[in-house]
Amino acid sequence: MYVDVIVDILSGETDRIFEYSYDGDDIRAGDRVLVPFGGQKKDGFVIRVKPDADYPPERIKRVIAKLDDVPALTEECLRLAERISEAFFVGKAAALRLFLPAEMRRGTVRAQTVKYAEYAAEDTESALSSLRKTAQKQRAALLFLSGEKRARLSECNAAFGAAAMAALAEKGFIRIKEEKSGRKPYTQIADLEKPVELTAWQKRAVESITDTEKQVTLLHGVTGSGKTEVYLSLIKSVLDRGKTAILLVPEISLTPQMLKNLRGRFGDACAILHSGLAAGERFDEWWRLRSGEARIAVGARSAVFAPLENVGLIVIDEEHDGSYQSESAPRYNTLDVARFRADYNGAKIVIGSATPSVESYKRAEEGVYNLAKMPERVNKRALPEVEIVDMRREVRRGNNTVFSSALKAELDRALSCGNQAIVFLNQRGYSKSVICTSCGYVPTCEACDVALTYHLEEGALKCHYCNAKYKMIEKCPVCGSTFLRYGGVGTQRAVNELQKLFPAARILRMDRDTTQNKEGHLKILRDFAGKKADILVGTQMIAKGHDFPSVTLVGILDADMSLHFSDYRSGERTFQLITQVAGRSGRAGETGKVVLQTYQPENNVLRYAVNYDYKGFYESEIALRRATGFPPFTEIIRVLVSAEDDGKARDALKTVYDALNALYLENAAGFRFFGYMKAPIKRLNNKFRYQVLMRTNLKGFKYRVREICAAVKIRGVYVNVEVNPNNLT
Repeated sequence: MYVDVIVDILSGETDRIFEYSYDGDDIRAGDRVLVPFGGQKKDGFVIRVKPDADYPPERIKRVIAKLDDVPALTEECLRLAERISEAFFVGKAAALRLFLPAEMRRGTVRAQTVKYAEYAAEDTESALSSLRKTAQKQRAALLFLSGEKRARLSECNAAFGAAAMAALAEKGFIRIKEEKSGRKPYTQIADLEKPVELTAWQKRAVESITDTEKQVTLLHGVTGSGKTEVYLSLIKSVLDRGKTAILLVPEISLTPQMLKNLRGRFGDACAILHSGLAAGERFDEWWRLRSGEARIAVGARSAVFAPLENVGLIVIDEEHDGSYQSESAPRYNTLDVARFRADYNGAKIVIGSATPSVESYKRAEEGVYNLAKMPERVNKRALPEVEIVDMRREVRRGNNTVFSSALKAELDRALSCGNQAIVFLNQRGYSKSVICTSCGYVPTCEACDVALTYHLEEGALKCHYCNAKYKMIEKCPVCGSTFLRYGGVGTQRAVNELQKLFPAARILRMDRDTTQNKEGHLKILRDFAGKKADILVGTQMIAKGHDFPSVTLVGILDADMSLHFSDYRSGERTFQLITQVAGRSGRAGETGKVVLQTYQPENNVLRYAVNYDYKGFYESEIALRRATGFPPFTEIIRVLVSAEDDGKARDALKTVYDALNALYLENAAGFRFFGYMKAPIKRLNNKFRYQVLMRTNLKGFKYRVREICAAVKIRGVYVNVEVNPNNLT
């Protein structure tokens, strides 16, 4: 028997098929194997099994061993990896890695087993009489197991001694059995619930999605309209037909709540996959899906690669969120991968949002996607009233604090009524930067060309790009001045000011710094939902998907911060963020209130957001993009060249640019922009960065760009191609 193997090495030189022989007939496509390679032993993926060799048999090396009892990769995974490799110009090994837990590939995690002692004596009395009278521990253990019939060996060893248990096993009075014991994350989320009666709009949405022949449906529902119940209803229908389902959420912080909904409806049929799990938990949940024990996968972006078979439905919740676009190699788009899986399985895709991306809504309007609408909140609750506060007036009145007088008054009112409030600010840390007022010096990261953020609790300066940490300066290292000013406001500073304003209030903070520990998200959300805190301060991870019935007030600080990013999507992102975070208020009986603080109250994007006017925003935005030639009317293609050696980076840039420029000159009429430059952040993680940017309406041009870039092979130089990147910095 012969097998074609992709060796698990990320190198362009080895990214091809290697042939090996195998003794036996128990090997399958999708098996992981250990093979000899270049004088070493390496893991590999079997992609084909065949009876005959393509090379002389004497030149072919043998597979050392199979690594798993069951093929780790399904036939679908192999085909999907092939498409990902071709579509996103990534190596075959890199594409195959997407389908496996990293620890499984490294061999650093394996199935957890538990040993049990089982009663095996035919007759207790005769067994006891055969034991010496002095063997008191053996007698006690035998009597215990005669009643219990089965117990954990570790507990028996602790109670009666390992020697006594071993002696009973040797005599045949007990049997020792070893069984797999799955590590289950979020075990406290397990209450079974009955399905709720769908509203008229929810029923219409379910019928629209079920009846359409289109592969993709955009579910456009206002915040609080009950999109989750629609997802659950569709998943039940899929399971009833013997199929499986994948449900994706944009933030790890949203997975516990969605898992609660799924477990409440489907019990242990669902498994969770995301990078925040412990290695053993992720391994066990992955195998539950691969074995068919679990039929629903829930998680963040990477769960789209769940090892399920016969997929009938893929749900992408909050589809507008930028996290669904991978910004590290391999750079894939989650919806594209979902389409590949839907093509293979004949599945349907539902993308849901209260604020759909402009591209998705345009496709729905044009009939490419099916459009299902839910314009009302459940029980017809009113959307919260939004008050815009002009912070320029606050400053003129002498208020230099983070909080306007209007927000302070509303916070006081909410707390005095026993309600809860959310304060949103999309900047963690204490302040965005530290500035010397004497000479203007700003501390920057040694590895990146960015200002460091001050974190008060740790007394440290941090880089939010490479996570480097520095000691806080007491005086300016340039001029020696001790007059330092904090520029910008972060979540830590907001919490500090709130504690001064409302000393009795219990305040929680949720950002990347407070959720690094395992289940950090879950604890904060559980405490806030359980009313163990009055105010939740957080970044965008609190902005979407959460449902807190007691929240009647949302305060939005620096609402216009994201408008100032040099990105064609800045207006869209601002609208989405404001609408999403505003939707956390007034989701139960009481009408909610939102106080939006801004230095640009006249901005049209903010005006559309406070009126929840998505259609008005969309029509304005699509007209602007049509006039300026931005996506979806063109594609932005960025080639990012990076290297630790600046000279090598510039040489690679010239090679790429010269080749692309020749294509540009042949097709200049199809471009709105073409040029090369330093990246906005020239140095990141000690790598110098340059880019070629182009805006084109030439169909398929990205594939020619990827071919050119794939041919650039300079040691230590990385060349990445991004199409409509979420982040141009």
